[in-house]
Amino acid sequence: MTEQTPAPRVAIVTGAARGIGAATAVRLAADGLAVAVVDLDESAGKDTVERITAAGGRALAVGADVSDAEQVQAAVDRVAAELGAPTVLVNNAGVLRDNLLFKMSESDWDTVMSVHLKGAFLMTRAVQKHMVDAGFGRVVNLSSSSAQGNRGQANYSAAKAGLQGFTKTLAIELGKFGVTANAVAPGFIATDMTAATAARVGMDFEEFKKAAATQIPVARVGVPEDIAHTISFLVSEGAGFVSGQVVYVAGGPLD
Repeated sequence: MTEQTPAPRVAIVTGAARGIGAATAVRLAADGLAVAVVDLDESAGKDTVERITAAGGRALAVGADVSDAEQVQAAVDRVAAELGAPTVLVNNAGVLRDNLLFKMSESDWDTVMSVHLKGAFLMTRAVQKHMVDAGFGRVVNLSSSSAQGNRGQANYSAAKAGLQGFTKTLAIELGKFGVTANAVAPGFIATDMTAATAARVGMDFEEFKKAAATQIPVARVGVPEDIAHTISFLVSEGAGFVSGQVVYVAGGPLD
């Protein structure tokens, strides 16, 4: 009697149409996972899906607003039906609404909190049953070095700091079910988001990156693949004794 090859684990990566999310989805697929590429607009995720399938992987583009509970549940149900029960979740979806405190609107605050914090809560709540039932789960939340404070980002900094507390609580609550939860806190990563920040402060993006690199011990800015490599480890079988941690991937000490 031949042994059956176990089905590949299924991962959900939110905000996976571009940047860190896309790099993470591609890396996890290369690691052998089936990947659901979740983004606000389903069609935006198709490029990432095509990169994965062209390399021989399995992937599915799913449209969902992670701050909407019904859309989140529908997305998770679809992933479970089409790819299999998800046991790996990367909460990467995020937006910027940067402004100094006295100029920041309630909408600026609420939008950032809804996507980063509420989105991570809703996605994790929807996926955790699949993890508990499987006796295995990996949750990785994207925090940021901005969690330590950053001018013009009171909303973003608060949300990213909140995700660290959320992560540690998940680790405590879900550990006995074989589920780990960790946060990755990137430093300066060259993405559309950091390009938008450069534009906001009126700098050419290349000059912005060069200036940032002078403050980083490894003397370069990060790329999305730097974060994807770290996430790849944290969701692996071998990382089962790593939980509740915040890993700064920022090219060197921050303080």
